[in-house]
Amino acid sequence: MAGFARVLMPLAMDVEPRAAALATIAGTDFDRLTITLLELRDEAPGLTPEQEDALQHAHMAYLAGLHESGHLLAAGPLLDCHSPLRGLSILSVGVEEARALEERGPAVQAGKYRVIALPWMVPAGQ
Repeated sequence: MAGFARVLMPLAMDVEPRAAALATIAGTDFDRLTITLLELRDEAPGLTPEQEDALQHAHMAYLAGLHESGHLLAAGPLLDCHSPLRGLSILSVGVEEARALEERGPAVQAGKYRVIALPWMVPAGQ
């Protein structure tokens, strides 16, 4: 999956010039959000089923707190069992803050996932 991140990083680095160009199209206003992806680490710790259940419960509770705080707009699992990408979230904060919030999550702290954070723009109010 590291190759995937290498492809995305140059795209993310060029976001400001592209954002400025998009913002001028037909006078459209855009909301800036962040998409985060949870990627299963190759070196993720082996957990017992009980530990997995406890970690999943803590993960869901953490996401609920992010939602209640207004930072998390949507989140859910990615279901392609052949992909190391396990979850996607849309946050109403900038890339660095979104990455920091996701990195404080229990499953990331436990070493199970790493966070990929990408800036995203959508027409305002959608």
